[in-house]
Amino acid sequence: MNIFRKLLFPVALIYWLVTFIRNFLYDIGMFKSESFDIPIIAVGNLSVGGTGKSPQIEYLIRLLSSKYQVATLSRGYKRSTTGFVLADHNANANTLGDEPFQFFSKYPKIIVAVDENRVEGIKILLELDKKPNLILLDDAYQHRKVKAGFYILLTAYDDLFCDDFILPFGNLRETSFGKNRADMIIVTKCPNNIDELVQKKIKDKLKVLQPIYFTTISYDVNVYNESGQLSVNEIKEEEKVVVAGIAKPKPFFDFLEAKSSETMIFSDHHNFEERDINSILNKAKKNKIITTEKDYVRLKDKLPKEQLYYLPIQSRFLNASTHFDKTINNYVEQSPRNR
Repeated sequence: MNIFRKLLFPVALIYWLVTFIRNFLYDIGMFKSESFDIPIIAVGNLSVGGTGKSPQIEYLIRLLSSKYQVATLSRGYKRSTTGFVLADHNANANTLGDEPFQFFSKYPKIIVAVDENRVEGIKILLELDKKPNLILLDDAYQHRKVKAGFYILLTAYDDLFCDDFILPFGNLRETSFGKNRADMIIVTKCPNNIDELVQKKIKDKLKVLQPIYFTTISYDVNVYNESGQLSVNEIKEEEKVVVAGIAKPKPFFDFLEAKSSETMIFSDHHNFEERDINSILNKAKKNKIITTEKDYVRLKDKLPKEQLYYLPIQSRFLNASTHFDKTINNYVEQSPRNR
């Protein structure tokens, strides 16, 4: 931890007090949370960024969208618009934000919307002619004005919430007491070979009563663009530029074996401007440019289509995936709207 963060410890104590009082007032009902007569699953974390919310939302979309009309509702981080926006043929990463636009591009049969006011966003969704019968709230664990029916709390394997401290001294948005609101906890971004002993140590460390699952990031064997696809093994040996604007890019670089290639790191949800594009093109020359799926939706109209490729990822369960699926399906099926 750097010296600057240590100096901010007194500020962190004030922030801790503010968040504690806020949560306490919601818990006792002095601050009101609004409930809705529809299954709502909230996916979020206690820390800032980097826990794999988008892959988990996409897992739920794949699990549920064949049986239900699924809607996703996000804040739309770093979008150029405000208020409620419903994804349509005019949508792009600027109007929706990169992750919601990614959902819309990959899963055209679902409803994708953004609204910084989740209560209003849900109300508008329920007034649509084509109403959803299930809503997935993206990054909404601290959005307590909505009372979701089911909460999934994510924590990264190499950055467990129990090892962290509240902002700005650490990276937690609220104290680890917030874990008590979760219906289940998923430890994300685990190594593929994590064994049962390590899993048990983590469970003991988290000190929770809820079910705990373990997932890893599974990378595709191909990279893609609008023209087609290439094998990852084929491009590993090539000179290329690898671009990432995500919270923790090291696993992405490692998978592509990018050490011998040019790598460019930008901030999470980076809005690529002209100087960034020129810098990428200068480094790439005529070589391929490989980026993340999230960055691709921001870059695809700014870089040559034949040069730019993206690498898809998925969340893959290392334990009890059948139990997880059954738990989620049971919640949705037993909710009032779907009985």
